[in-house]
Amino acid sequence: MGSKWRKAKLALGLNMCLYVPPTDVEQRDSSSSPSPARLFSRSSHGSTTPTPSSSGLRLPTSPDSNNKRTCAICLTAMKTGQGQAIFMAECSHSFHFHCIASNVKHGNQICPVCRAKWKEIPFQRSVSDVTHGKPRMSALGWPQDDAWMTVLRRLPPARTDANRHISSHYQAIEPAIFDDDEDLDPQHETAEGNTSTKDAGDVNSVRTVEVFTYTEVSAVPKSVSYDNFTILIHLKAPLTSGRQNRNWNHAESPQSSQDSRTPVDLVTVLDVSGSMSGTKLALLKRAMGFVIQNLGPSDRLSVIAFSSTARRHFPLRRMTETGKLEALQAVNSLVSSGGTNIAEGLRKGFKVMVDRKWKNPVCSIILLSDGQDTYTISGTSMTRPQADYKSLLPTSIHQNGSVGFRIPVHAFGFGSDHDAASMHSISEISGGTFSFIEAEGVIQDAFAQCIGGLLSVVVQELQVKVESLHPRLEIGSIQAGSYKSSIMANAIMGFVDVGDLYAEEERDFLVTVNIPVDGTSDEMSLLKVSCTYRDPMTKGMMTLEEASQVKIQRPEITGTRVVSMEVDKQRNRLRAAEAMAEARAAAENGDLARAVSVLESCGKALSETASTRAGDRLCIALCAELKEMQERMASRRVYETSGRAYILSGLSSHSWQRATARGDSTDSTNLMQAYQTPSMADMVTQSQTMVFGTPSSQRKLRPTMSFPAARPRPR
Repeated sequence: MGSKWRKAKLALGLNMCLYVPPTDVEQRDSSSSPSPARLFSRSSHGSTTPTPSSSGLRLPTSPDSNNKRTCAICLTAMKTGQGQAIFMAECSHSFHFHCIASNVKHGNQICPVCRAKWKEIPFQRSVSDVTHGKPRMSALGWPQDDAWMTVLRRLPPARTDANRHISSHYQAIEPAIFDDDEDLDPQHETAEGNTSTKDAGDVNSVRTVEVFTYTEVSAVPKSVSYDNFTILIHLKAPLTSGRQNRNWNHAESPQSSQDSRTPVDLVTVLDVSGSMSGTKLALLKRAMGFVIQNLGPSDRLSVIAFSSTARRHFPLRRMTETGKLEALQAVNSLVSSGGTNIAEGLRKGFKVMVDRKWKNPVCSIILLSDGQDTYTISGTSMTRPQADYKSLLPTSIHQNGSVGFRIPVHAFGFGSDHDAASMHSISEISGGTFSFIEAEGVIQDAFAQCIGGLLSVVVQELQVKVESLHPRLEIGSIQAGSYKSSIMANAIMGFVDVGDLYAEEERDFLVTVNIPVDGTSDEMSLLKVSCTYRDPMTKGMMTLEEASQVKIQRPEITGTRVVSMEVDKQRNRLRAAEAMAEARAAAENGDLARAVSVLESCGKALSETASTRAGDRLCIALCAELKEMQERMASRRVYETSGRAYILSGLSSHSWQRATARGDSTDSTNLMQAYQTPSMADMVTQSQTMVFGTPSSQRKLRPTMSFPAARPRPR
């Protein structure tokens, strides 16, 4: 019998379940303790399927006897044929599993019926192993890939190792200063400064930003001046060496890719207010499990949860196997209750970043909320002035509030009741993105897309400089979206502060110049484009002095004027973003008719441009997005529930030229993946191919679209 049980455990994958070994005392007491908890899954055919626990798995001798039992929590019968799991506790009382899992609070080991103290409590864990898109079956024929693998967690004993420097997340009192972060991986950074053990001359570490330029037209007659002549500057980040293995898998991705990418300090600030109860919290925990699974041993994670107040549930520590285990336990301990105090959650999340002794090169905060902060700001999104939203952020987290210290907050608005305006403002002020998670089931995909980018940073502190090369040529404007840009008073030099770039990420900026009459030459030099940035792996500064030089022909006369498709396409993107902002302003003022008209007019204008008529995919997607926004402004109710959030997530994406989640991001008709990088796409694919539930309920894998398509080389 013992041999069969060992085979059953191996077949069921119990070695992959979250399991904390019992202490010696527990092992000695096991002979006198109640029977281990049992879990039975009632199939639709009335059979009883045993599900593993950390202590044992037993087959019921009389399955029919369970049919007459009543769940003491929901007071309904526990019958076969309803597809519900039945949990039998150590004290022999039975409950619907979903009832007892919702009822049991962290640390509460008391049976609701007899008040017996349990040594094990039920919890749920996702399973990510996939075999050709079908649920895995054990050697005994038991399905392992239910919507959630149901297991039991033996509660860990109190820590007795006084030398351990990481505070337990079960600790009731938080330290006044969060300087208890775990030391960094020695192979990356050994002090708070910028020393590194990487060889700056390592060929695998040398990564260069590509710079291309495109002129509006290739030639301007000598005798003609041309005001607001447009030049496109296109940047593309290098490929990270970790991308050599495109098909990451569950076992290899965090460790095998860690040495080839920059380690991250990530703080998640999670809403656990009363409105997050039930399915929302379960899906959030699953999404966090996916994040934890994909972090590497040099990455560090901290978990902050907030409701009426905020609490640090897990200190900033490395995601080694032990770190992941404890992080999962911390996430699993979250329960929902109370109100929504976003400001307090952000304050505590930012405190983790400020107080840390050590710093990984990349840092970011992920904020998720499904409600509105009622503790810091008052009124509704219709009545709150824009300045009020700054009160949700600590002063020093503002994008320009602290020189050289910037922590982007990537905000995720969950459901139809969140305050999209405040979440968008938080992300915009800090330099992060805002995503709208309309469908609860795609929260994991949205998180996957975000961390797919964060785990692939290859460029930091990127600044682009443009200089006039002609004594009478002036720079008129730099269109850079949300990126800070400036032009010197003499109009011969300008700058764009870009910051971080993910692997293979692209940026496009439009510069306008005033071209004077010039009959001295058949060719005219307009601009010199250069850039500087830091390689986060080597910590060294890179300078591309003359990355690109912009020239045009100056003939006596020119033929038919042909506008560059690349320039036309980027003009369309900026025109669409401006229309979105104008429509949003009209909608907030109560004029939905005008908002729809603005979007409709812009869509019509875009459809008549050369790049759209040529079938450019980005322009076609922009037209589709504008149409979708019109539909989400059909009424005040529709706008309040989804239209505002959809438009703001679109504005965030276009202004930063970075992928965000909008609505149902796994919908195959959603074309707006305009800025999704290959690393993001890989991570989303990994999330989407994780099997949950039966084959009929599995999400289909949709092809990932990435725009813009390969562009022609400039002439």
